[in-house]
Amino acid sequence: MKVFLAGGTGFVGGHVRRELLASGHTVRLLVHSRRDGLEQGVEQAEGDVTRLEIFAPAVAGCDATINLVGIIREFPGRGVTFERLHGEATRNVLAAAKGGGVKRHLQMSALGTRPHATSRYHQTKWEAEEQVRGSGLDWTIFRPSIVFGPKDDFINKLAGYIRGYPAVPVIGDGKYRLQPIAADDVARCFARALEIPATVGQTYELCGPDRIVYNDLLDTIGRVLGRGRVAKIPNPLGVMKLVVPLLQGFPFFPITMDQILMLVEENICATPWPAVFGFEPERFEAGIRKYLR
Repeated sequence: MKVFLAGGTGFVGGHVRRELLASGHTVRLLVHSRRDGLEQGVEQAEGDVTRLEIFAPAVAGCDATINLVGIIREFPGRGVTFERLHGEATRNVLAAAKGGGVKRHLQMSALGTRPHATSRYHQTKWEAEEQVRGSGLDWTIFRPSIVFGPKDDFINKLAGYIRGYPAVPVIGDGKYRLQPIAADDVARCFARALEIPATVGQTYELCGPDRIVYNDLLDTIGRVLGRGRVAKIPNPLGVMKLVVPLLQGFPFFPITMDQILMLVEENICATPWPAVFGFEPERFEAGIRKYLR
């Protein structure tokens, strides 16, 4: 297939792009400006996902669209908002697909997405999902848990704290559970969905095999780095709710209330998806050992 890929220049996007090519597909990649060093078989289409009239012509002639566009943090002063990059971006990709005669669409959402979610991130992801479900296209939605891989933000950031400081701050009691999944496994699901008709009209929650509390996740990273058990400084959730809203608007501040809400509500799921896609997911510790030093 020829696949129009939006959001294919980021961390997960790079894995999806390479997996599509390895599976024999060709990729028409939406970029803000032309890039050097991309893989052979990638055709670049300059445009902006929030400017439908600019990028829509590039969708013509494709067999499928994939939308990976998303942000984890807003910067409204720069126009970087959940409404714009979850809702408007999805609406535009769907409109371009229908206008270009494309029938197949794959959508990146996030684990925890649901109606009446507590975080604005998940609320806008749900609104985007609703657009996909109502599009009339042959859609598949993926909701990955925390994604890990060589260029991830979350695990690498925690590793940086562990390397650089004698103790690591922990929000609340650190007993909330996470179930990270490898970026390569997420990418494999996207590529295989294009070849499995039974995935049409389905939503898949993607979690890895290891369900781990946050404190143990820090210790696992510490062990991989050769540091052993990580010293932790608890930060009571009540205090964080008072302090974070005052500072989250500054780019230097490392976390927002939205992120705290998502972290402490846990990020776990059942894992029936390997039976559909035909492979077993990578274990967390083995996966991070490949890129953390």
